Amino acid sequence: MASRKSSSKRQANKDKYSVLLPTYNERENLPLIVWLLVKYFGESGYDYEIIVIDDGSPDGTLQVAQQLQGIYGAHRVLLRPREKKLGLGTAYIHGIKHATGNFIIIMDADLSHHPKFIPEFIQKQKEGGFDVVSGTRYSGNGGVYGWDLRRKLISRVTSFLSCSRGANFLTQVLLRPGASDLTGSFRLYKKEVLEQLVDRCVSKGYVFQMEMIVRARQLGYSIGEVPISFVDRVYGESKLGGNEIVSFLKGLLTLFATT
Repeated sequence: MASRKSSSKRQANKDKYSVLLPTYNERENLPLIVWLLVKYFGESGYDYEIIVIDDGSPDGTLQVAQQLQGIYGAHRVLLRPREKKLGLGTAYIHGIKHATGNFIIIMDADLSHHPKFIPEFIQKQKEGGFDVVSGTRYSGNGGVYGWDLRRKLISRVTSFLSCSRGANFLTQVLLRPGASDLTGSFRLYKKEVLEQLVDRCVSKGYVFQMEMIVRARQLGYSIGEVPISFVDRVYGESKLGGNEIVSFLKGLLTLFATT
C-alpha cells in the first residue's frame, strides 16, 4: 500500500501544466494575467509553462509578451506568435505542438478567467481522474458579472439548451453534453485528449467550445466541473461582433444535425 501511494505521489510530482493563451490586442491585460498565473502556480507548487500565441496584434501585445519573458524567464513564458488571426482552433493546435506539459489549460487572456481557480481544476482532475475539467458559470456558486446584452443573450440561449434545469428534448437526446456550461473556454485537458478533440472538431467561433465538450462525451471521455466566477474583460474591446449571434445559432443547428 505504501509503495503504491509513493508511486502515485511521484507521478503527481511529474505532472506539468501548459497554459495556452491565444491573444489579439491584449497588451494591457497580458501582464496582469501572466502575473496571476505565476502567483497561483507558484503558491500551489505545480510545474507549469505559459504559451502565448499572438495572432499579429497591432497594439504591441507581442512586444509586451517579450518583456514578460525577460522578467519570468523563457522556461516559463514561451512565445509562439503567428502572422495573423487564424482562428481559435488552429491557435490551440499551434500551442499544443510546443507544449511540454502532459496537461493543457486553455483560458482567455482578458482576465475573464481568474487563475485562482486553476488549483481547484487540478485538484478536481486528480480526485476523479477526469479527462477534461471545465469551469462552469451555471452550477454551484458559479456566476457571470459585467456582460452586455449580446453576450447574455448567447449565453442564456446556450444555458437553456444545455443546463439540466432548462434542458430541452433535442439537447438531452441528441447531444447529451454531460456538462452545464458548453460555451465556456476555461478548461483543463489531458494533452492527448485535447489533441484528439481538436483534430475532430469542425466548428468555428463560439460553437467551437461547445463542440469540444460534445465530442468529448461522444468519445467517452470523462468530464468534471468546477464552479467559476466569470468577469467581463477589464481592458480592451470584446471580440464578440454583431454577427456572432446569427453565426452561433447556425453553428448550433449544424451541431445538432451532425452529432
